[in-house]
Amino acid sequence: MYSKTVQVWVGIFVMAGMASLLMLSMKVSNISAFTETDGYEVTANFANIGGLKVRSPVSMAGVVIGRVAKIGFDRESYEAVVTIKIQNQYDNIPEDASVSIFTAGLLGEQYIDMEAGGAEEFLRQGSELQLTQSAIVLEQIIGQFIVSQADE
Repeated sequence: MYSKTVQVWVGIFVMAGMASLLMLSMKVSNISAFTETDGYEVTANFANIGGLKVRSPVSMAGVVIGRVAKIGFDRESYEAVVTIKIQNQYDNIPEDASVSIFTAGLLGEQYIDMEAGGAEEFLRQGSELQLTQSAIVLEQIIGQFIVSQADE
C-alpha cells in the first residue's frame, strides 16, 4: 500500500515537471505567438537587425502591441526591411513614431521597441516608419574597443 502511494506521487511530480518544461519551451520559442490576430502592417528599414526574428515582439511602454511579421532585404538601399503587424486595438500610434531594436533577458531575445512621436496623423496599413535605430552588435563594439586600445 505504501509503495503504491509513493509511485502515484512520483508520477504526479514527474508529470508536473514535464508540463512546466513544455510551458517554458513554448515561452522561450514564442510558439504561443502562432495565433494570428487581426491588425495592420507597417514597415521599417534598418541598417542592421542583429538577431531579430519573425514573431519577435514589438512593444511600446513595455506592452506588447504586435509582432514582426516578415523580414526582407532592400536591394537598392542595402538595408533590412522589417514588416511589423500591430494589433488593431492600437490604432492611435502617431505616424512619426520611432523604433529601435533592443535585447531582452538572459537568452538575448531581440525585440522592437516603439516610442510615440507627436504627429497628429496615425499609423495605418502600409505606413513606413522613418525613425529607426539598428541593433547594437556586441562583436562590433568589442572590435572597436580592441582597435582603440591598440592605437594607444
